[in-house]
Amino acid sequence: MNTKYIDLIDQTYFFPQEEFTLDGDHLKFHNIPLNDLVAEYGTPLKFTYLPKISENIARAKNWFANAIEKNAYKGKYHYCYCTKSSHFQHVLHEALKNDIHIETSSAFDINIVEQLKRDGKLKNEAFVICNGFKREQYIENIARLINGGHNNCIPIIDNYEEIDLLSESINDTFKVGIRIASEEEPKFEFYTSRLGIGYKNIVPFYENQIKDNDKVELKMLHFFINTGIRDNAYYWNELVKCLKVYVRLKKMCPSLDSLNIGGGFPIKNSLAFEYDYQYMVDEILNQINIACAEAEVPVPNIFTEFGSFTVGESGGAIYEILYQKQQNDREKWNMIDSSFITTLPDTWAINKRFIMLPINRWNEEYERVLLGGLTCDSDDYYNSEQNMNAIYLPKYKKDKPLYIGFFNTGAYQETIGGYGGLQHCLIPQPKHILIEKDKKGNLVTTLFSPQQKAEDLLGILGYEQPHPKKEKSHKKEKQLSN
Repeated sequence: MNTKYIDLIDQTYFFPQEEFTLDGDHLKFHNIPLNDLVAEYGTPLKFTYLPKISENIARAKNWFANAIEKNAYKGKYHYCYCTKSSHFQHVLHEALKNDIHIETSSAFDINIVEQLKRDGKLKNEAFVICNGFKREQYIENIARLINGGHNNCIPIIDNYEEIDLLSESINDTFKVGIRIASEEEPKFEFYTSRLGIGYKNIVPFYENQIKDNDKVELKMLHFFINTGIRDNAYYWNELVKCLKVYVRLKKMCPSLDSLNIGGGFPIKNSLAFEYDYQYMVDEILNQINIACAEAEVPVPNIFTEFGSFTVGESGGAIYEILYQKQQNDREKWNMIDSSFITTLPDTWAINKRFIMLPINRWNEEYERVLLGGLTCDSDDYYNSEQNMNAIYLPKYKKDKPLYIGFFNTGAYQETIGGYGGLQHCLIPQPKHILIEKDKKGNLVTTLFSPQQKAEDLLGILGYEQPHPKKEKSHKKEKQLSN
């Protein structure tokens, strides 16, 4: 009888996979020996595998290059990184190695852009696409960037007041885009996105506020789908509506030359994940070609804003199973040494699914379990009801530690979880490890941040510390065997 965990995986999925392999009964992720990582740093821990960021950017650029050639597409392609997915310096520095552009969503993003420029990481010619609802500070920061000579900063107009607000603050002429307020999927609680300007109102808005405004040049139409780029009737229907607006605007506005197909690619959330990226890119460019040819207008340059796709698959979190609670005759709760609410908030907030696999003991018997976090909140769990699939792990044994990993967690979890601040029930933020490759291809780890201490949280809460001790910042590197 096949009762080992490896047997369960073998009969359920194609395994091993490109990023997941085994060394004996220990899991490796992108050839990272995770058991060695646990032995060196302990748990709970989070890690970011930086080379995966560059790899995904290169993949997307290649898909678009192939599609441009296949469709004889006359426009150019520009890859933008959506910074709200992860604002960390190590993420931006890695992404910007690949000659890409930036999409921002709020005022302080511009401060990051300015710092990246000072550091020589972001080129003066790079596009900075400014999305989001803009008020005083955001307007002021955008104006400062444009007035400082960054001509490829393009604010995307989200509401009817922003043209006037920007005009008052920007000294010379400037470029803008217009965001389409797309219609949401039928399952949503509302019909139309709160962001952007409705399909029917875009042309009148252009005629009233931009057409005769010598200071403003319309360059881009911004099309964003909240559910991302997916092969379903909803996505293709919204794209067709967007293209109708584009060709109508293009006929009256020669400066309009770019279409931003916002909404990202999905990332792998299961060992059974399937998505034909190349087909989707081919078909998007094909649809644009057809619409523009029928309308007899030039095709636009294409911009994409990939956030989760850029950084999501670089991240992971590792926990130890501390204890097992048998709550009734059917339910066994494996308790992790951290909290899902604080370290993987999307599992709690939007029932998001990540790939979960044990780090060790693959050659032992398995059992069905529920996973619980350390907080006293009843919602601090990760289980089959949330994720449409049963959870199986090697059997819990008091004398044999069991470690589990959640993978492709690199987007949004730190910022939504309040990185470096207060956590629910004062569960400390785990240590965070960066993993890179040196010039010889060896894996090198760096401790980016240690686990939070009691004094960190008490300081935030306003409690006076009798003998405050400031720990010196430190950088610890270790080479892992591949």
